[in-house]
Amino acid sequence: QLRLVESGGGSVQPGGSLRLSCTASGFTVDRFHIVWFRQAPGQERKFISCIDGNDSAGKDYSETVKDRFSLSRDNNKNTVYLQMNNLKSEDTGVYYCAGRSRGLHDTCGQYINPTYAGLTYWGEGTPVTVSS
Repeated sequence: QLRLVESGGGSVQPGGSLRLSCTASGFTVDRFHIVWFRQAPGQERKFISCIDGNDSAGKDYSETVKDRFSLSRDNNKNTVYLQMNNLKSEDTGVYYCAGRSRGLHDTCGQYINPTYAGLTYWGEGTPVTVSS
């Protein structure tokens, strides 16, 4: 079965850190663009970060997180990690990862719209709460 599973969410105080994982089964993450979204309570899903499904593993970040969050990929574990540092209350929400098979010349940054039907696989999300 082809799917993505997020993990690593939890509760943390402002300024703290968490590392989220997005693990694929049934396909290899290094051939898929992986995109992270966040859905805050009562709000729509918003783009957070993404990593290209190729050897160069180019990355893209939203302006709100680019100096605090970082992406990495472990091909052996078929997992993409979202390291989140200096967390703020506005980072609270459910974090989802989504995947799309790479094309010949595309990049993950073309798929930052969470309503795009071409994001083939979605995880069920992992909740993050940042509160003092």
